[in-house]
Amino acid sequence: MKGNIFLVGLMGAGKTTVGRALARKLNKTFIDSDHEIEARTGASIPLIFELEGETSFRQREADVIRDLSERENLVLATGGGAILNPQNRALLGARGTVIYLRASVNSILQRTGRDKNRPLLQTENPRRVLEELTRQRDPLYREIADIVVDTGRPNVQFLVNSILLQLQSRGFHIPSQTTQPPAVNQTSSTIFPMTQDQITAAGISSQTSSLANSLRVELGERSYPIEIGQSLLNDSERLSRLINGKQVVVITNTTVAPLYLHVLRASLLAAGKKIIEIILPDGEEEKNWSNLMVIFDRLLAEKCDRKTTLIALGGGVIGDLTGYAASAYMRGVPFVQIPTTLLAQVDSSVGGKTGINHPLGKNMIGAFYQPQAVIADTATLQTLPARELSAGLAEVIKYGAVIDAGFFDWIEENITKLMARDSAALAYAIQRSCEIKADVVRQDEREGGLRAILNFGHTFGHAIESGLGYGKWLHGEAVGCGMIMAADLSHRLGHIDVIAKDRVTALVRAAGLPDIAPNLGSQRWLELMQVDKKNEDGQIRFILMKPLGGYLISNVPQDILLATIQHLATGEF
Repeated sequence: MKGNIFLVGLMGAGKTTVGRALARKLNKTFIDSDHEIEARTGASIPLIFELEGETSFRQREADVIRDLSERENLVLATGGGAILNPQNRALLGARGTVIYLRASVNSILQRTGRDKNRPLLQTENPRRVLEELTRQRDPLYREIADIVVDTGRPNVQFLVNSILLQLQSRGFHIPSQTTQPPAVNQTSSTIFPMTQDQITAAGISSQTSSLANSLRVELGERSYPIEIGQSLLNDSERLSRLINGKQVVVITNTTVAPLYLHVLRASLLAAGKKIIEIILPDGEEEKNWSNLMVIFDRLLAEKCDRKTTLIALGGGVIGDLTGYAASAYMRGVPFVQIPTTLLAQVDSSVGGKTGINHPLGKNMIGAFYQPQAVIADTATLQTLPARELSAGLAEVIKYGAVIDAGFFDWIEENITKLMARDSAALAYAIQRSCEIKADVVRQDEREGGLRAILNFGHTFGHAIESGLGYGKWLHGEAVGCGMIMAADLSHRLGHIDVIAKDRVTALVRAAGLPDIAPNLGSQRWLELMQVDKKNEDGQIRFILMKPLGGYLISNVPQDILLATIQHLATGEF
């Protein structure tokens, strides 16, 4: 039992991040006790606190720790208050090696300042709460700790290596590593810190294989895997495992079908599936009611039932259409995302947003409906047109700009490799982007608050798409330009300095994206932005940067908004 590792420490000390990295290094299973509680109850930690109170939550926590600590070959990240229970302390001390991740109050505040999933910190003075928790709990952490590690400035890789050395001195076998991480400038801690899992992901082999990096979108009974790797379309065993049902309907378009439909068809047949194929026209303008009816017509004609699985083979348009059709047909049938564009692999295939466009607004008709799985074959990116590759990089940049400053640094350093389709760099960018989005979706599945930050640049971008007519600019091109406009607006409002604004602009340009918006006219710009899902009470709401790697959701004074539009929307259309 002493082969288990238990991580203890205050909230925000890095237990989940470090735990995942350690598990990967030691070939052990990683479990987060809070996530396990959420999976068992089907409710978030804040909701459990609200409905049942802390006492009931602590009992659930004790039950989970008792059950999990009996397993073998485990790395377990415990909740910050788990050690308050003497029985928990006794079990952890007896059944594994306990590592205390010790963090300063300042570090924890920096990491958790915008995290609404920490019930004990939802007060007017979280600093005072953390100081009191430290006073109460530090002696208990030290009481059972075999190893104490400070999680201050060093990056995750440094912390993990330090722990591995101490474990090795205690007789632990440390497996040899076969992959090397990319150079990563981890200079800041964020709400979604960069983990060794994601760093190591960039070492994925560039040779053809069916190896994949995996992560999960944790949504209780709606949880699902994301698998990322080379030549996954050829892996019939993997497809059989991830795609349920004997009958599948593959929905794709006229561009993707000649490239990959025959590969997927062969693998599905080898997996014993009966296949129906629907091939739609390509283009953003095709994400409409008419093509939705084409899908429904075929499903009905083929007498498809509730056990039929729809498969989206293509980019964001196909994914959105297929997901919406799956949500509505017979009030819900399973579907699987197989994204073939960078934009779809890093963004639109994950999170369950589905829908179609309306002439008066983009994505205004749709539903939240989660897939059964996302299978991202990175080999498909080698046939992606350069313009589509750049469009996908816009969504990658977005994650760094408003969520993870360290990831933004990495993108800057590796943009040349990404543009050159370097396999390792692309694999890492996809893995990290999916990790961030999965964590956001876990906390806010239906965009009630936090998830809105994923729309950075999209208020301007959707206006560009609607104003020009769907399809003239790619979605990612409009978002890239929209991020420049949002950064300019953030600077005018005093939320970021000119250096941060210029870094965003330079990175968007380096990704081959437009930096000048079309001159639609100020009044038209305002009209288009007023048709946006984030708006409330008729007020346009923007996702702003505060600072680089951070965000603010806010209305803005119209005169400042117009100044940004007049400064950057000067292009021909």
